[in-house]
Amino acid sequence: MKSPTKGPAKTVTGTAHGDTATATAHCDDLAKALEAFREHGPLIERWGTELARRLGAGARLLVAGNGGSAAQAQHLTAELVGRYRDDRPPFSAVALHADTSSTTAIANDYGVQEVFARQTAAHGRPGDVLLLMSTSGASANLLAAADRAHRLGMTVWALTGRAPNPLQLGADDTLCVDAPLGATVQELHLVAVHMLCEAFDQAVERGEADHGATGTGTDGRAHAGDARAVDGRRGRDGQPDAEGEPGADGRPGVVGRLVGRARTVGRAAPGAPVAPRKGQT
Repeated sequence: MKSPTKGPAKTVTGTAHGDTATATAHCDDLAKALEAFREHGPLIERWGTELARRLGAGARLLVAGNGGSAAQAQHLTAELVGRYRDDRPPFSAVALHADTSSTTAIANDYGVQEVFARQTAAHGRPGDVLLLMSTSGASANLLAAADRAHRLGMTVWALTGRAPNPLQLGADDTLCVDAPLGATVQELHLVAVHMLCEAFDQAVERGEADHGATGTGTDGRAHAGDARAVDGRRGRDGQPDAEGEPGADGRPGVVGRLVGRARTVGRAAPGAPVAPRKGQT
């Protein structure tokens, strides 16, 4: 029995014209929005410099978003706690959605609207920064977090889509991306995150994170001012204690105390009985 004759194999050489046009349209939308986005450069530069000053002085950055914006919030905090490009000290930044046990417990007990506001109340202090990311600018849980942050004396920044939007009105400073699609807005939010990290690192390299402008917050923490004065103490000349140098009261500075404490970890207190080593009686 003869096997059936097979026809010539078909080869796919490309996509249909309609599919190509759709993909190109996405790129065109992004390119068009990017041109308008360039005008936000000075704002992002200012945010990066201010953030370096505050975090260098002991303040904290809290970031929140929903869905894709949550992923970008965690992207930003990872760059600050880890590093963006070159090696530098770590800085305090927390993505509020990443604590799944807290977020689910709060949503279950208090409602979804409170998932970020309650964490902001728990972690935020006067002088800290809350950065909220939303393509719509209308997420109820982000608006609630902004309100809670203002009550605590925190500064609220927002990355949103087109203006006007509720979050823009509820923040101290907002970068609104002028794009019709949420996907394009999120893509430019990622550009903003990388530009912010670049500006932050440049400010750290200039020494902005080593000395700020304001003093101790209402809770006693030095939220801006010299990064070495995290306990609010001052030296002989009225300036924050230098790293490892004693203050006016003769006590060692912040770093000196931390180093001294680290050296005594595991040592027995003077006069305390010494535990026998293994094998000894």
